[in-house]
Amino acid sequence: MAIARSPVLAVDCPNPAALATFYAALLGWAIDGVTEDRAAVLADDGRCISFHRVDGYVPPTWPSQDTPQQMHLDVLVDDLDAAEAAVLDLGATKAEHQPGTTFRVVLDPAGHPLCLCAE
Repeated sequence: MAIARSPVLAVDCPNPAALATFYAALLGWAIDGVTEDRAAVLADDGRCISFHRVDGYVPPTWPSQDTPQQMHLDVLVDDLDAAEAAVLDLGATKAEHQPGTTFRVVLDPAGHPLCLCAE
């Protein structure tokens, strides 16, 4: 028997609405509950990522741990080149350090590492 129903990933950021817009476009999920301090994206099956405004937010540094990553997402993609181009158009930036060949590291608009992973 499960203790919880469904996990919600809560992500600190400076602008919840902007980050929700980025992830909604990336994942094809719906934006929900936007306020100045919080926004979320929801999948049809109940998965959720929630974004919370933090005053004085400092983005993580990649790959160093001078400012720890705090979290990162891995998303599966069919085509690394096409996915990279699409997320860069959405506002991500390509990380300078690329440690592998089967995935690409980009930084979301708040600076969180995000790995695009070939299936």
